[in-house]
Amino acid sequence: MAHERLKVVIIGAGFGGLYAAQTLERQADIDVLLIDKNNYHTFTPLLYQVATCGLDADAIAYPIRGIFRRQSNVDFLLGSVTAIDTTAQRVTVQASGEERIESYDRLIIAAGSVTNYFGNSAIGKFAFELKSLEDALRLRSHILSIFERAAWSADDAARYAYTTIVVVGGGPTGLETAGAMQELYSFVLKKEYTGLTPRVILVEAVDRLLVAYPERLQAAAKRQLESLGVEVILGDAVEKAFDDHIILKSGRVIPTHTLVWSAGVQAAPAAELIATEVGKAGRLMVEPTMAVKNVENVYAVGDIVYLLNDKGVPYAAQIPVAKQQGELAARNLLRKRMMQAELPFVYRDRGIMATIGRSRAVAWLYYRIQLTGFAAWLAWLALHLVSLLGMRNRLNVLLNWVWNYFTFDRSARIILPLKQKSTPSLPENNVESSALPPSGVERDLAGVR
Repeated sequence: MAHERLKVVIIGAGFGGLYAAQTLERQADIDVLLIDKNNYHTFTPLLYQVATCGLDADAIAYPIRGIFRRQSNVDFLLGSVTAIDTTAQRVTVQASGEERIESYDRLIIAAGSVTNYFGNSAIGKFAFELKSLEDALRLRSHILSIFERAAWSADDAARYAYTTIVVVGGGPTGLETAGAMQELYSFVLKKEYTGLTPRVILVEAVDRLLVAYPERLQAAAKRQLESLGVEVILGDAVEKAFDDHIILKSGRVIPTHTLVWSAGVQAAPAAELIATEVGKAGRLMVEPTMAVKNVENVYAVGDIVYLLNDKGVPYAAQIPVAKQQGELAARNLLRKRMMQAELPFVYRDRGIMATIGRSRAVAWLYYRIQLTGFAAWLAWLALHLVSLLGMRNRLNVLLNWVWNYFTFDRSARIILPLKQKSTPSLPENNVESSALPPSGVERDLAGVR
């Protein structure tokens, strides 16, 4: 039976949106419009390597138009969605001060997530995030700039704060960032900036790392982090943040100009554009088919979705979940069009893993096989390498990994003129100024190791 052409609009070119679009490509009677505020897809698991000088930005990004250049039914629009009218079935897109309205027959919202400060938004003024390429480049430039700032300083307390980084969050992103930052400090910066003693501190609010992992892997992760030189603080949380120090709930004051927040996420603002139920962290409530509850012809996938698994627990904001939900939403809108029953989401879970540094990682494959150390690290490398888009990117990343492994070098150490978050400026006329509150410095410097 012949059908009229169907227009599908997909908001977001992350993993969920990308896989939804790829599922619909080559459909002769369907036009797909993919909308994103960036013209590239980012392989977010490696953002921390860009931030820690291990990879250049273009090694983990791929132009969206390049992905679909051979698919005549898939188009791309650069811009941000500012309004969704589910009654008239249209979205409003803005870019460069201009506005455009696009109609749809079916809508897939895959806008992802933003950082969650758990009600303490004041921390966001001083914290660095790792959600985008821009975030990674900003953090990288900040780290390099702050070491140059420390080289100017003759004040020990100021130098201590400049060369201390605090990573908040004991999940995979926190561990990966802390481990990579410690390796950058130990193998590169410490040798190039004489007289400085850089340190990395990981803070986790609960009493263990990697909460979803078995106790054996949790202990192994902590042991491997500490073997690198990372100080691990468990059962404590950041209560206040300032330009030059943070205060934990325990009362401990840590002088630092670099706070990296990886403690949680919440739904992207696009979720607020839909008048429907929301779950925890503002995520859209959906049916098992990925259809948004109480809204016609709208699906949602990935981090922006709140959906319970068979154990009554929400699916985690993870890339494999987003990929599979994106594919299912696309298949279900096709099934609905053919008057077929839509399928429920069934997650095919192959396990979880986290890398900690050179030859250090933990992996729980298919929730049966537990790996630690070098074997887990190799498994992590292989999975991430094959998951990258584009042969050029794979070769680029592989060559960088091989080079870094044998030379202990990090070549991507160019300071870019990006807008920095709380990076102190170089002193005028070589005049040193005090950057830290004496009480905070004295309490933490007493325990310098």
